[in-house]
Amino acid sequence: MTDNAFVFDVAGVEQFEQLVVQNSSHKPVLVDFWAHWCAPCKLLMPLLEKIVDSYTGELLLAKVDCDVEQEIVARLGVQSLPTVVLFKDGKPVDGFTGAQSESDIRAFLSKHVAEPAEIAEDPIFTAQTLFDNGEFAQAESLLKKLLSGDDQQPAALLLYARCLTERGALADAETVLNSVTDDAQKHAVAAVRAQLTFLRQAAELPDMAELKTRLAKNAHDDEAVLQLSIQQLARQHYEPALESLLQLFIRNRSFADGAAHTTLLQVFELLGTEHPLVTLYRRRLYQALY
Repeated sequence: MTDNAFVFDVAGVEQFEQLVVQNSSHKPVLVDFWAHWCAPCKLLMPLLEKIVDSYTGELLLAKVDCDVEQEIVARLGVQSLPTVVLFKDGKPVDGFTGAQSESDIRAFLSKHVAEPAEIAEDPIFTAQTLFDNGEFAQAESLLKKLLSGDDQQPAALLLYARCLTERGALADAETVLNSVTDDAQKHAVAAVRAQLTFLRQAAELPDMAELKTRLAKNAHDDEAVLQLSIQQLARQHYEPALESLLQLFIRNRSFADGAAHTTLLQVFELLGTEHPLVTLYRRRLYQALY
């Protein structure tokens, strides 16, 4: 049981009806379906609690232990963990499955819940939200305006470079990255450079449809596995790419001079040490190594 007044456990269908369904008519309720054996669940839960806490009561978090609350799980049709569902006005309106970053979760919530005041007033956060929602042109426009007044804002420059990357202006993105000299941003710059690398590599590879056809014929076509993973990374489909790269490393770690291992490390750098996928796959890679 948590000490946070905005976060609570749900025990039984009656409580779910009262604390989630009825409560959501007054304030949105985020429902986290989890289990003790689920490693990604344990990574996601404290992140959800942190985010909900920032809403200071305007968003609630209900936690449902799926091993115990089978009736609720069946009622909602939950099939994989973790699953997160947002309730508003007495009904589920949106949700997601799997581990997500803080910015991804906040972008998801921004479509349904008013942002905390201190965040809503931050133009860089607004641009980040636009970016996370796939509204790259709008994010780029906002950042251009912001940087026209002060072009020495590292966080804005980095996000601007990512916007340029999304529309294929890779040389321009490289130029912007070169202008970021703040030592505190070294990791973030390296992460964007990793994304540029994946995009450049993907442009020289067969398309995803061709690679999937090859793998349908031969699931152990190591070259196709590696190339499909790079195509997925270029499109920011990180979880399937990480899983394929890890399995390739386990099966044939010397393939292409250890490309699976090298690429995994590049993705870890791209996503950052706090990303739930990095925590999960770094541990699994360590287990495979030792």
